[in-house]
Formats: sequence, C-alpha cells, structure tokens
Amino acid sequence: MAAAGFPPIEPYASGLLDVGDGQRVHWETSGNPEGKPVLCVHGGPGSGGKRGSRRTFDPQVYRIVLFDQRGSGQSLPHASDPAVSLEHNTTEHLIADMERLREHLGVERWMLYGGSWGSTLILAYAQRYPERVSEIVIVGVTTTRREEIDWLYRGVARLVPGPWEAFRDGVPPGERDGNLPAAYDRLLGSPDPEVREQAVRDWITWEDAVIAHETNGKPGAYGDRPDDDLVAFVRICAHYFAHGAWLEEGQLLRDAHRLAGIPGVLIHGRLDLGSPLTTAWELAKAWPGAELQVIDDSGHTGSPAMGEAVMAAARRFGTR
Repeated sequence: MAAAGFPPIEPYASGLLDVGDGQRVHWETSGNPEGKPVLCVHGGPGSGGKRGSRRTFDPQVYRIVLFDQRGSGQSLPHASDPAVSLEHNTTEHLIADMERLREHLGVERWMLYGGSWGSTLILAYAQRYPERVSEIVIVGVTTTRREEIDWLYRGVARLVPGPWEAFRDGVPPGERDGNLPAAYDRLLGSPDPEVREQAVRDWITWEDAVIAHETNGKPGAYGDRPDDDLVAFVRICAHYFAHGAWLEEGQLLRDAHRLAGIPGVLIHGRLDLGSPLTTAWELAKAWPGAELQVIDDSGHTGSPAMGEAVMAAARRFGTR
C-alpha cells in the first residue's frame, strides 16, 4: 500500500488470550496506552496481522491493537499443522474473539481498520456490536458473498485464463466445474502430504497471478512468506471460502443499516481484479454515513495514493 507511515515502534504489551476451544489468540498493543483505541483486522483469512499496519496510526494519538486470527500468525495452535482441526475456526468464532479481546483490554469503544477479508470481518463484528465501534476504515472492500468468491476463483479467469486453467486443473476432473475452493479444501485435508503440498502451491500460484497482473502488482505478493504461514493461510482461506464464510448471501449489505451513526471511509482501487469496485459501491449506498474513495491507480495491493488516503482517514478520525 506504499505510504511512508510513522516510524516503526514495538508493542508495550502483548499476550495469548484463551478464547476457548483450545485456541489462544495472540494480541499486542502499541502507541499511547491512554490513546484512542483502534483494532487492526488482518486479511486472508489466515494471513496473520502484519505488524507494519501499526505505522498507519500516530502513536501519540492512538492505542493500536493488533491480533492474529485463529490459527494464524502467533496464535495457537497454528493451522500449518495438518492435525489442527479448523472446526472451531469460523466467522462466528472470530467475531466472538474480537469481542472477548475488547473486554480483556478494557476498551469501551474502538475504531476498526482493515482490508480484504478483514473488511468482511469488520462489517460482521460492527453489525453485531455497533455500540462498540466508533469509526471504521476499510481498504479493499469485500463482503465474501458467494458471487464474490466465484468471481475470484472462476470469473476472473477471463482476464488471466492461463494461470486460472492451471488452478482449475489442480483439482480432480470431476470437481473442476463445481466449487473450486471446496475442492481445494478437500485436497488440503488429504492424508497424503504430497497432495496437500501440491494444493498449497497451486492455490498460492493462482492468488499471486491475480495480484501480479494488477497495476502496481508484484510477483509473489501472497507466496512470499514462510512455509508454515503459507500453509496456514491457504488452509484457512479454502476453509472459509468453501463455506461462504458461514454468512447468508448478501447478509452484510442487507444489514448495513445497522452501521448508521458510525462514520466510515471505504477506500478501494479501481483496478482491483480480485475484488471489483461493485461491492464497495453497493456498500457505500447501503451504509448511511459511509464515504467511498476510489483510487484510480490502485489494485488490491494498493499504491502510494491509496496509502495516503488511508493515512488521511487515520488523521481525521484521530481528532474525533
């Protein structure tokens, strides 16, 4: 997302929060302990909280909270272990984890910041607990409707047909015309480690291909991470997208009226191949008080102009 940001800082507190089901969620806080609370909600799902996101916020103004969603980052147990079940890793579980973390940290209301899958989780949490949310900044808007999932794993093939055919051909012939994330989810659960490893490679190669073809895209945007984090990312992504994130189709747009009174800034790249502008446009119309900013030169991974827009939103809400 290329913005200078504030100088790097280290957390002043961190821990592993027991959220039940044998899960411990890693969290950390930095900046001003008495400042305005902001929760950074990472994407993926399963990518883990990128620590650089704290540089978006003035550490003199904000109390910056990061956390790793179940199975990712420094949360335990880690989804890179094939023996770790994802049964207790759903959108409902993550919403509950966020609320439990808020209570643990003694936060009355917090600002929410995140993008991509993080925007889906932010919207789901804020619609459940609107009284706990002061403002929202979303980058790369998604609501994880099945039509959005189908676009990313099938529809966008019309723009990058070669890489998509390789992705499709990674699943058994009888499953190639069906739900591809579900087919990969089954492969990732195979008892054969070679089958699992090949599924991880095929999935991440497709994700990287979509990003690399965007303006300002770069090769390896998703795949350039340690092996364990890569496996966890792909396992959790396939698990969530195979099940439509356990959301009713269109639920987050239908219930956007629950966000009335919460100021929001939606920042979206016009050139985003994986998450076309339509969803951000529809959300801005459905959410009273939301402001849509379209960044003409940006795709899903951002641009300097997108980075500046995010920093400006953080500065604006820091004065509220």
